[in-house]
Amino acid sequence: MADACDQALQRAHLRGEEVDVLIPHQANIRIIEATAKHAGIPMDKVYVNVDRYGNTSAASIPMALDEAVRGGRIERGMTVMLVAFGAGFTWASMVVRW
Repeated sequence: MADACDQALQRAHLRGEEVDVLIPHQANIRIIEATAKHAGIPMDKVYVNVDRYGNTSAASIPMALDEAVRGGRIERGMTVMLVAFGAGFTWASMVVRW
């Protein structure tokens, strides 16, 4: 996920500290923390729910995004980065202006 973050930030012409909220695939907390550290995003800007639901696979980012919006963590105009990985070499990342 670290490389996926790098590519998304590069294409968006941003640095990690410019991201308001990172919503990573909720695989496990070690991977989430390592990804945030690599991208230069402090953990207080990372939305985590793996502690409550476990790894929900392909649903993890949509669930986390919905919770973050409903909970007021994401508001209009914020820069949000989404990053995921799956079996084999599948991955995806994007930066959006909410």
